[in-house]
Amino acid sequence: MARTSSDIALKTREADAASPRPKSRLDLFRFVPFRLNRLAAEVSSALAVEYQERHGLDIPAWRVIATLGFRNDACSAQYISQCTRTHKSTISRAVTALLQDGLIERVENEADRREFRLQLTKKGRALYEELFPRLLRREDEILACLSAQERKQLSALLGKIEESLDLIQTSEEADAKQAY
Repeated sequence: MARTSSDIALKTREADAASPRPKSRLDLFRFVPFRLNRLAAEVSSALAVEYQERHGLDIPAWRVIATLGFRNDACSAQYISQCTRTHKSTISRAVTALLQDGLIERVENEADRREFRLQLTKKGRALYEELFPRLLRREDEILACLSAQERKQLSALLGKIEESLDLIQTSEEADAKQAY
């Protein structure tokens, strides 16, 4: 269930009351949303080298391929947009380019024949299968500064933040809730 703005405001006030930091100014380098955004941008750029330079894919195109690649069945562009938190027009442009490149295809939705879903073509699947091991290796390089225990802690802490924001954390959960 999505949090309301009043729920978030209450949590924020509670957190502010418990926070020991001075309120005289905002130090961006200690502000968690800034830090997370900066880390996400940097990690995304580091990973982009694998698919941008070798295959000419931009970040939105990779997000489409990655989402379709880990799923067992076709899904809508709306699912991809919501899952990746990427604006629907950005995903739409990526879908158009990937369709033209023959990496994805549209398939009819059995439940609603007016709607089309997306899936990887054989060419798209081969690209995904080639890229994901490289991206996992790159992730390992990025996280090499952390011990195995620290990686587990980081994953658990990120999961707690995701849960507090009611973000779906697995494709199985998304499918079960028909969230996207």
